[in-house]
Amino acid sequence: MKNYRVVLSQEAENDLRERLLYLINDKHSPWTAKNVMKDYNDTKIKLSYMADALPVPDNDKLRLLGLKRMNFSKHDYFMLFTIEGDKVIITNIFHAREDFENKL
Repeated sequence: MKNYRVVLSQEAENDLRERLLYLINDKHSPWTAKNVMKDYNDTKIKLSYMADALPVPDNDKLRLLGLKRMNFSKHDYFMLFTIEGDKVIITNIFHAREDFENKL
């Protein structure tokens, strides 16, 4: 099993920040934001050793863009990523209910 260095694109960093701020400011739930952040970090660690084992997605647009998907373990979020050599680049982070295809 290969270990990858996981990096966050600027867009994914913005996605994560927006979702956390939404939980804090709109939902008034800093506790939930803290838990989502922990889940993100745990998922990122798993991604570092599981990225190449995840299946090619059924979604045509993701396949066309060369992206894979990994769901957060405990929350309804997921990250899209690509593998480049020994590096995994997280390109986006979405909530499961978002129409992510139209945002790519």
